[in-house]
Amino acid sequence: MQVRAIILTCCLLTTAWYLGHAQTAEAVPAHAQVELLPLAFDGWAGRNASPFSPQILAILGVDHYVTRNYWHQGGQPVGLYVGFYESQRQGDTMHSPLNCLPGAGWIPTSKSALTIRALDGAQKAPRDIVVNRVVIERGLDRQLVLYWYQTHGRVIASEYWGKIYTVVDALRYNRTDAAMIRVMTPLNDQSPEQAAEARAVQFVQALFPQLSQYLPE
Repeated sequence: MQVRAIILTCCLLTTAWYLGHAQTAEAVPAHAQVELLPLAFDGWAGRNASPFSPQILAILGVDHYVTRNYWHQGGQPVGLYVGFYESQRQGDTMHSPLNCLPGAGWIPTSKSALTIRALDGAQKAPRDIVVNRVVIERGLDRQLVLYWYQTHGRVIASEYWGKIYTVVDALRYNRTDAAMIRVMTPLNDQSPEQAAEARAVQFVQALFPQLSQYLPE
């Protein structure tokens, strides 16, 4: 564990140095902005949520984002947030929901990994993706959250590996663009945990093939 901590510390220090000192413009491929993600796909119908305030946007440092609620055949809603960063060199880095949600009063009560079989929109083939699965509470309200980081075709659950890949891709490709995707759905008497997970997984399976058009490989 000590060796692992030393390696991780070195990677993070290298990230901080490189992102702070590199001056060359990044070579991000052309792509559609995430704001153009469809409001309807695969039986899901969405509606835009209220935009973030300037104060929240300043904290997030995100370049493009979409926040919406989706429904499938009139069932329980699924909330979607996709935040895309064109560059993480100038201190605008992705924020973990585990850091942001407590600021809004949500307390994580459990966290685990979840493997989902989904169609890769770029490769046109199914693949397994591993995402974070978190249950959060605020008073009597409970929500199930699935989230992951996506960069250059990778799906990453770990914040630590996300930082490592940022360094690797900055050195190899002169790119630090990445996105964070978060899916939330209610937990209540009408939507127990098993049903909420099934609904969230179904939504991710419908969403994932769409993302390749808006997140550059």
